[in-house]
Amino acid sequence: MTMGIPKKQKPEFTDPRKCGHCGNFAPMIRGAVYSTVEPTYDQQMNATFDEGLIYQILDCPSCGKVTLTKLPYHDLWSDGEDAPEMVVLFPTDDKLPVGLPDTIKKAYEAALKVRNIDANAYGVLVGRVLEMVCENREAKGKDMNSKLADLASKGEIPSNLVGVANGLRNLRNVGAHAALGELTSDEVPILSSLTKAILEYVYSAPHLARIAQEKLDKLKKKHK
Repeated sequence: MTMGIPKKQKPEFTDPRKCGHCGNFAPMIRGAVYSTVEPTYDQQMNATFDEGLIYQILDCPSCGKVTLTKLPYHDLWSDGEDAPEMVVLFPTDDKLPVGLPDTIKKAYEAALKVRNIDANAYGVLVGRVLEMVCENREAKGKDMNSKLADLASKGEIPSNLVGVANGLRNLRNVGAHAALGELTSDEVPILSSLTKAILEYVYSAPHLARIAQEKLDKLKKKHK
């Protein structure tokens, strides 16, 4: 006995939404739907309502990758203001490090958009982010190695991050030059971790320290 192949049905589209893989903003194809919604008795209201969770697999027409979402449902919510928003379970949202200068933030966002599409392009773009960090922090030197060492000597980055940053630069060179080989999806998490570590140390930590100090100063004034 052979299993019959299901016939292709006309695709059903969602409202326009952003794909977490490629960044494309457009209607997505609604694939599989799984629901845990069932009647539940509410003792306080002495009534029975349908409630539960609705899971959906959405297919991006641009990159072909899937998104998994979760939507809490309750009869009383309907489509009103009390209805909760849909939660994206996959891919997870990679939050930007806080405190980034606008130019570096834009460059980093551009890199994130291609991270799951082209590893080589991602390597080149995160390398550009590193170059912009050196320029922003007025690092001195004839090449990237010396500029990173200069940042470490001034306390801008810890000395052990210099080796990490050089590793990032080397991977970036592989992505930019075909003769050196090809980056794969295996290297992408390494590039992501290295880039984020540098950005958080150089910008996020001082930014959060300033916020903490400002709050402390306000508390001191309040209790004088």
